[in-house]
Amino acid sequence: MEKINVFCPATIANVSCGFDVLGLALDSVGDIMTVEKTKRKGIHPITVLGQVLPSIPSKNVAGVAGQALLDSSDYEGGFDITIHKKIKPGSGIGSSAASSAGAVWAMNELLGRPFSTLELVQFAMQGEKLASEVAHADNVAPALFGGFTLVRSYEPLDIIAIPTPTELFATVIHPQIEVKTSDSRKILKTKITLEKGIQQWGNVGGLVAGLFQSDYDLIGRSLQDHIVEPIRSILIPGFDAIKSNAIKAGALGGGISGSGPSIFALSKGEETAKKVAESMHETYQNIGIPFDIHISKVNTQGVKRLN
Repeated sequence: MEKINVFCPATIANVSCGFDVLGLALDSVGDIMTVEKTKRKGIHPITVLGQVLPSIPSKNVAGVAGQALLDSSDYEGGFDITIHKKIKPGSGIGSSAASSAGAVWAMNELLGRPFSTLELVQFAMQGEKLASEVAHADNVAPALFGGFTLVRSYEPLDIIAIPTPTELFATVIHPQIEVKTSDSRKILKTKITLEKGIQQWGNVGGLVAGLFQSDYDLIGRSLQDHIVEPIRSILIPGFDAIKSNAIKAGALGGGISGSGPSIFALSKGEETAKKVAESMHETYQNIGIPFDIHISKVNTQGVKRLN
């Protein structure tokens, strides 16, 4: 196989209580990427369609992630990469992760799968480091593994795939403003109280247990963030109203998707997810900022081949 087309899913990171360690992949939103083997060495200038992003590989997350894989492989050729960018940068639903994960997954397929999924995450994290100055895995892990993932440890990297309840749906509203991950990290506190830590640990454990047991009520009770959300939410117009009204419409709970500005809600069943979308639309249409709304099942496959 010399060429491959892949779907690279959008992702929700943190999932309220799991800053930098929890994430999930979406099924209805993502980029399309074409990767082709060449005899010329290295990652070649990248073609980006749909958004204005760097074509120089060292300035593009897909190029940086792909080069990390190449540096660890025996392959003496190179790759052409074309990204049909449908996830807007700075949207909070894993734009850089989709490009990074898609590039390394596709390259690995073309090379005969010499690397494990965990190794692909490590390569993709280098793209995330370019985008946000931190090599975090909470977006690229679900993009590559599919479903929900927990980053148990970064050193050494240890990622746990978590089962997804069959009726779980996500509703995401993306206000058309940009919040850069690197900027949103700078406003966070570096120290927390023991009391806040205990609350957060309990919610992370509760959310993971709820997912394993398909206990939707427990999932909802655990979607609470006592550390990051109170700070980052001030950057997102209408956040409190969106979250409150989504829960009134039947959502289990919700919060900031990644670093924002997107806001997510999880629901039991597609019909409830649609009602939550209606609530989000009604709440946000009077704020005066354009927005998109997505309804999606959880993507349990991750990056996938299209041809």
